[in-house]
Amino acid sequence: MMDITTNLKLSKASLDTKEKMREIAYSMDLLIPGLYVWLPRLIIRVGGSVPDDNPYKYPGKIHSSTGIAVVLPGYRIWTTYQGTYDPQQTPNTGATEV
Repeated sequence: MMDITTNLKLSKASLDTKEKMREIAYSMDLLIPGLYVWLPRLIIRVGGSVPDDNPYKYPGKIHSSTGIAVVLPGYRIWTTYQGTYDPQQTPNTGATEV
């Protein structure tokens, strides 16, 4: 028999991780000053901002499991991440994966 409580905790942890990564993507995309570190089991955001979801939810995503970035005032950024913040599209349907 499967333990439902354990599954709920894992699901909540997964959602928290996705939300933290979305916050980092938002902050880096808008060049909001801060220090950002993301590893498979550790996410650190010092500075930055929570996405403003009005009038729509920010769709950005980091497509890398590890990285570090420093954003300084004056729009200076140093990062190991060289990808895009856009959601990826599935090849045949045009549907967006979030």
